[in-house]
Amino acid sequence: GLELAKKLVIKEEKIEEYESNKHKVVVTMYHPVADQTDDTPNITADGSVIKINNASEYRYVAVSRNMLTRYGGFLRYGDYVWVDAGKKSGVYQVRDTMARRWVNRIDILESPGVKPYKYNDASLRRLDYAPEHL
Repeated sequence: GLELAKKLVIKEEKIEEYESNKHKVVVTMYHPVADQTDDTPNITADGSVIKINNASEYRYVAVSRNMLTRYGGFLRYGDYVWVDAGKKSGVYQVRDTMARRWVNRIDILESPGVKPYKYNDASLRRLDYAPEHL
């Protein structure tokens, strides 16, 4: 019985840690074009070079500055995150930064031609590992 109780406490601590790592965000999307980025739309804020027409395949996100460690947040470039946002839920990698005016928001990088979307009631969790399939 004592061993089972210890295992239960460990599981409860893991659940609590998992839930405390959940952050409410608004999820939108952006295209790698000069009107929506800067004058180098094929280069993300961390220096990654992308093929513009294949942007959706990268599964990259831009995050609002308040979420980056350099501004007091909890994410770094290269971190993997789980995004819970309807049809766009899944694992993404942080590679870009949004404009200063946005807070608690992420933009999913999409290829030109993908129709705009927005998820107001979304969440994000930082993952502590890099999935093998990515």
